[in-house]
Amino acid sequence: MIYIVGTFDTKAVEIGYLHDLLSDGSIQVRTIDVGTRSTLAQMDVPQIDVAKYHPEGAARFLGLAQRGQAVAAMTTAFANYSKAHSSQIDAIIGIGGVGSTSIITVGMRKLPYGVPKVMVSTLASGDVAPFIGTSGIMMMPSVTDIAGLNKISSHILHNAAHSVLGMASHPYIAQDVAKPSVGLSMLGVTTLSVTQITEQLKDQLECVVFHATGTGGRSMEQLLDQNMLDGLIDITTTEIADKLVGGVFSAGANRLDAVIASGKPYVGSVGVLDMVNFWAPDTVPEKFSDRLFYHHNSNVTLMRTDAEECAQIGAWIATKLNTATGPVCLLLPEKGVSELDISNGPFWNPHADAALFDALEHNLNQTDNRRILRLPYHINDPAFSAVAAQAYLDIT
Repeated sequence: MIYIVGTFDTKAVEIGYLHDLLSDGSIQVRTIDVGTRSTLAQMDVPQIDVAKYHPEGAARFLGLAQRGQAVAAMTTAFANYSKAHSSQIDAIIGIGGVGSTSIITVGMRKLPYGVPKVMVSTLASGDVAPFIGTSGIMMMPSVTDIAGLNKISSHILHNAAHSVLGMASHPYIAQDVAKPSVGLSMLGVTTLSVTQITEQLKDQLECVVFHATGTGGRSMEQLLDQNMLDGLIDITTTEIADKLVGGVFSAGANRLDAVIASGKPYVGSVGVLDMVNFWAPDTVPEKFSDRLFYHHNSNVTLMRTDAEECAQIGAWIATKLNTATGPVCLLLPEKGVSELDISNGPFWNPHADAALFDALEHNLNQTDNRRILRLPYHINDPAFSAVAAQAYLDIT
């Protein structure tokens, strides 16, 4: 079934247009009203039926004078509705502006990975990270405001409808994978390391690599929490540096929490903790003006972490991992933690690396099930990758 979601009080014409486009007879279509001011019950699922899924019931918000409160309440209700009906939803398409996008995308994020999700929004050409999160939502710019049909909006909605119809009509058929799966974290400056590890493990494990840009770390841990991964080889923990120092690739304060909660095997390292990521040079906070920078490209600026920051990062990681119930093996590459942190490289700083390593060793409570290995290799050396691959096999 394809769900069409919108606010009937303001988008009835566009919703009807989408319904006609999608009703080719091959897949059942259902319209859902998430409006907070609708007065008619002409959708397949009127707002009152969605509102009932709020923990306090429909009476909690219908008719609220403050629109912001009503939108927040409807967001909660639709999230619960979406989760409760997830087994019925083959695909979902939403349309709307600021309020509708907030309501609908939260509900979309409650659906499983792989379910086609398209959001046609007036916000889609801006920063959509808060709406997409770690999900697979496809954001499509509406170009015009969604305020009636015209030659532009009709064309956009036509494309959106047929993209959803195509995905729903030709669903991906997953192949049975007998091998256990492992998540790996990677950034450009640790690509060689992770590529070598996956090459060594590919016959025994399904290797799923995540780009450590904030969203990647959150996605990796969410899949671990959902039992879609059986363990992690977390080579690239740079998102923690960005969280603690103030970079743009932070995965948030919950990084490593899924590792702690799951009890699953964890091989970690300190990849790319030699740097904090910013966008273009003019976005770097003024307080860092005297620091060492490397201009990766015109849009990405890298800042070398100093010894004090490295010690803070090491203590934070160790404190987290001390509460892990599963096996933990932490690998410390003594000859550098990234492609830039290498002898004669732009970020080579043995003093800062030593502060990182010492903080980890001082703060991690090592046991038979939780240990640190210092390795006389660079993180991208084949020998380091071999140890990392074998360490994971040894604790599984």
